[in-house]
Amino acid sequence: MSLLKLFATYRFSRYFKLGFLVWDLVLLNLSIALSFWLRYGGEVSLVYLRGDKAVSLLSNIFWIGLLLHRDSYRIVRTERIESILYRTIRLLLVLMALVSLFIYVLKYTEVSRLRMVYFCSVFFVLLVSFRILFMKMLKHVRTKGYNFREVVIVGANAMGERMNRILSKDLTYGYRVTGFFDDEPDGTELKAPLLGGFAEVEHYLASHKIDEMYVALHINKIDTINQMTALCERYMVRIRYIPDFQQYTKTNRVEVSFYGNGNVPVLMLRKEPLEIPLHRIIKKLFDFCFSLFVIVFVFSWLFPILMLLIKLNSRGPVFFVQQRSGRDNQSFPCFKFRTMYVNKEANKVQATQNDARITKVGAFLRRTSLDEFPQFFNVLLGNMSVVGPRPHMLSHTEQYSELINNFLVRHYAKPGITGWAQVNGYRGETKALSDMEGRVEHDIWYIENWSLLLDVKIVWKTFIQVFQGDENAF
Repeated sequence: MSLLKLFATYRFSRYFKLGFLVWDLVLLNLSIALSFWLRYGGEVSLVYLRGDKAVSLLSNIFWIGLLLHRDSYRIVRTERIESILYRTIRLLLVLMALVSLFIYVLKYTEVSRLRMVYFCSVFFVLLVSFRILFMKMLKHVRTKGYNFREVVIVGANAMGERMNRILSKDLTYGYRVTGFFDDEPDGTELKAPLLGGFAEVEHYLASHKIDEMYVALHINKIDTINQMTALCERYMVRIRYIPDFQQYTKTNRVEVSFYGNGNVPVLMLRKEPLEIPLHRIIKKLFDFCFSLFVIVFVFSWLFPILMLLIKLNSRGPVFFVQQRSGRDNQSFPCFKFRTMYVNKEANKVQATQNDARITKVGAFLRRTSLDEFPQFFNVLLGNMSVVGPRPHMLSHTEQYSELINNFLVRHYAKPGITGWAQVNGYRGETKALSDMEGRVEHDIWYIENWSLLLDVKIVWKTFIQVFQGDENAF
């Protein structure tokens, strides 16, 4: 068996976690050695200082504990790489805090602070580089057809098809949905074949190598669910249940807590990450630092040039200030460079392709997103964030909140200069209701999945789009 096949087999993948733990310890101790070399050069004898040896040992012990605590080092096939990196960075910060605390408490004054800075920096680079490299390698292996899990879904309905789309969204997730089983499909258009009814499940499991079964049935079919459970146990197929939380709430994110020593599951609406005070502080610091950097180092020299171009091209003010919907649906004055001739419809009618109201300079500003630069002042004022749902005109908020049930959920967060919807193609004019529904869906997903790394990813994708161009930017 080739090395690629050995690495990719399902049986071998069970040992990924143990291998990761061992490899992490290799990286940690390599970082310790490199930090000594960077700090002391060839003075090897200094490695044997009592404090340094104790700190090195504590670093190993703490890192093992952090990785094993609550399964912190898990690899979820459908998990985004930025989520894995965010969790890794968080663990690294905890490690540094614990080590620093012990250095202070044990009064290891001989431990070089500069060496600790080198250690933290080197370990961070090695750790993050390995995580990215491993995920890329694993995705490459799966694109070659290895390390796949064969899956069947019991329940040819909207919930079952939704799970099919999630598992099949990216081939590199490593799932292959072979089909559905159901006696009474509900008419949902399925992207995988209907293999038969419930009675055919046993024969299929006996004649095919199936790794997992997802059961997407209503609770009133408890007898069928129990039957599927018994079949999976007989044929050693791991079973996953998809509870229909939609009967309780319309949100897609819920949280299950266990009360009474873990015996009673309680369903709750999941809090958005930005409801946590520490997360709000982190996002606020990112907004402030990033906006200040842009204003000082970019806007300071770019503004006079753009101001002159706008003035020479058409009469009117340099800035266009418009009331828009902000967090909690409170209006605020949103700043932009003026891109249109002064007109009475500016606060009512969206810009369209080849809009006669747009000036020549305005077209360039819109195409490059430079018209949004003054909104960095909105960020400093606290009205906006660098990343978030785009703010709409008040008339559009009123209009679409009547047409789309969960439209106002996007106002749980501060509006942003750029957003998850914009970097995924939902930018510019909304020609059809489905365009706005797609934008709202992406905005709500962002609110429910916020992380600092996700913000950085969106900013980077926005930067790339500015230079590559966007057909919806007009």
